[in-house]
This record gives sequence, C-alpha cells and structure tokens, in this order.
Amino acid sequence: MTPATRHPPGELRDREAHREWGAGLHEDGFGLGPSDEIDSPEGFAAWVALLADESGPKAVETGRGCTYRWIIEGDRVHGGIALRHGLNDRVLQFGHIGYGIRPSSRRRGLATWALGRILDEARALGLDRVLIVCELDNLASVKTVEHHGGVLEGVQDTEHGPVRRYWIKI
Repeated sequence: MTPATRHPPGELRDREAHREWGAGLHEDGFGLGPSDEIDSPEGFAAWVALLADESGPKAVETGRGCTYRWIIEGDRVHGGIALRHGLNDRVLQFGHIGYGIRPSSRRRGLATWALGRILDEARALGLDRVLIVCELDNLASVKTVEHHGGVLEGVQDTEHGPVRRYWIKI
C-alpha cells in the first residue's frame, strides 16, 4: 500500500472512485462537497485549488486547516481521509477525522490502516485527542474507531440522521 500523498491522485482515477460511490455525503475523506463539480477538467482543477487553500500554511496557522490524504494502491484510488485542525464548530459537528473507502475496496482493513496513519499526523500537530463522528448504523466505522481506542461519548441526532460520537486519546 502506498501512503496517500499531499496532492490528489489524478483526475481520472478520482472521478472513477467518485462515480462508484454515487451521489451523497459518503466521501468525507476527500473533502468533496455536494456542490463540488469534478466531472470536467475545470471543475476538478477548482476542487484541487480549494483543497490546496484549506491545506495551506495560512489555514493551518489559523487552526482552520485540514490535512487531506488519499489512499492509493498502484493507480487505483481506494479512498481518502481528512484531518481537520483545531476545535471549532465544524469539528464539533463533523469530527476531527473523516474518511471513506470506495465500495469495491472495503473489508480489506484500509480504513483501519489510514486512521492509524492520520492519528500519527494529529499527534504531530499537537492534538492530544480527536473526535470522530460516524452514522449510527455504520458498524464498519464503529469497528475501525474502536480498534484505535475510540470511546463513545454518545449518540446525537443530526440533520442527516443519528450519529455516534467517539473520542480517541492520542
């Protein structure tokens, strides 16, 4: 497994993963929002520029930054993981860490592997604990988070349905 780089894996490979997921909120680790359009070269370039701004030194210095990593093996994009810096309203709502593994790549331990790597980065940023939020019935994420020592804070209703809130001490 090749660790993901600081730069997106490439327009065609990422678009293939995006098409496999289909529409929805389940691509958290990529930093891909519902309004982001990546099907055209221009849209893909605009999305990459947005991620670069969020990952840039100015955003990191203000505590609003986000570290994005892609999970790549060979030329295949398997998923992505994001580490939101600081502790603000967005982090309290969505968690410090969000990740997603494309459906055809699941059940291989990739999320567990990626979460371990991003926890190392969180530690290097000086975080002593991180919040992870997952859908109530996402048992694969529950298993991944608990594997890394996640302690359930509770269940909360959100506009997208009930979620579990876990803290991991690092």
